[in-house]
Amino acid sequence: MKKLTLFLRSLLFYVGYVVVTLTLAVISLAVVWFLPESKQHLFHKLWCWLMLGWLRICCGIRYEVTGLENVPSEPVVVLANHQSEWETMFLYRHLAPICPILKKELLEIPVYGWAMRLVKPIAIDRSKRHEASRSILVQGRDRLESGRSVFIFPEGTRALPGQVKSFSRSGAKLAISAAVPILPIAHDSGQCWPAHKFLKQPGTVHVQIGLPLASGQDDASALTARVEQWVRQQVVGERAES
Repeated sequence: MKKLTLFLRSLLFYVGYVVVTLTLAVISLAVVWFLPESKQHLFHKLWCWLMLGWLRICCGIRYEVTGLENVPSEPVVVLANHQSEWETMFLYRHLAPICPILKKELLEIPVYGWAMRLVKPIAIDRSKRHEASRSILVQGRDRLESGRSVFIFPEGTRALPGQVKSFSRSGAKLAISAAVPILPIAHDSGQCWPAHKFLKQPGTVHVQIGLPLASGQDDASALTARVEQWVRQQVVGERAES
């Protein structure tokens, strides 16, 4: 009976997810021409706010944030662990204007992909690693200089709850190149929204936002190691204590 309830609640969430996503995408594409570029991200921020609220209503998933006061007013490179789609919604909701790094194929999806272009994502071809790394540096600097933060999931793929994969150096390289701080973020979203699973589990996602790290003191390897160690301590350390 419990599994059936979770299935129905998750199904209801995804029905609303599709309806709201398509509706806002169409509206944003229709009115974007009348908005200044600095305001175009508001539609995506609204979408994330609605989705997080709908997720709470349908699936009983809430979240608690510690360290929100650590978010600086200037653009930063955000490095966060990756467990589900939830953290993407959270980052847009609380740190916009911010742009993601995503697979270029996503921008070709009708309506959804067209609307995604409004947040100025950094689209890369993951099969071409050298070209992808260069795109992150060149386009990332452009986004940061225009006043948008950039968020990167340095693990590359989603990890299981309580686990942290090795971090790539791309985020640290971008921060050093653009001379901006890194904002580390850790969370346990996979406990409620497991990767590659349809069912959502009710509960509270805990988010920890660390202090910004200056990017001019270490090389990319050392800076990446500092961020990974901090995130690992929040995710793995807290799990071991609980």
